[in-house]
Amino acid sequence: MESQEKFTYETWPSSPEKATLESRNKFLGFWLFLGGETVLFAALFAVYLALRDPEVSNELFELPIVLAATLILLTSSLTSVYAMYHMKNFNFKKMQLWLGITVLLGASFLGLEIYEFTNYVREDFGYTTSGYSSAFYTLVGFHGAHVTFGLLWIITLMVRNAKRGLNLYTAPKFYVASLYWHFIDVVWVFIFTVVYLMGMVG
Repeated sequence: MESQEKFTYETWPSSPEKATLESRNKFLGFWLFLGGETVLFAALFAVYLALRDPEVSNELFELPIVLAATLILLTSSLTSVYAMYHMKNFNFKKMQLWLGITVLLGASFLGLEIYEFTNYVREDFGYTTSGYSSAFYTLVGFHGAHVTFGLLWIITLMVRNAKRGLNLYTAPKFYVASLYWHFIDVVWVFIFTVVYLMGMVG
């Protein structure tokens, strides 16, 4: 049931995302969900490491593009932090602004990833080329699917709550979406290290 209670800056809770029992239950469910996601990614990493081909990756990977994508995604994590800062300070407009910047950065990351995949396919490195290519596209593509889901999640929240503003019902939704975005960024750090850096150095 949506909370209709009105707040001012003086009465706004210091931790609005955890101010109700319903919110705390959402957090519990969210952490259980992330636990399952972590197991899935761990399995994909294990398969990738078992099938990796250092010679192919050393010749194929375009580190400048991947590095640019990494910086963009990490910056998007910072902008989502700014958004949550303004949420806790009851500034809905600035929260929406920083979430919008987060979405733009996330979309830019996806654009670079699609461009990267397109280049690899042109080099005859497709999904069915080898076991290694299948493992690579499954791991990195699975992460890309999570980025896409995260973007759709944030955009949906921004549109649906544009007129509702902030209250004890909407604040936890924005905060959980932000935590999910941080999870995506952390997973990418592991992908960048294990897939690309290890691939470049052999």
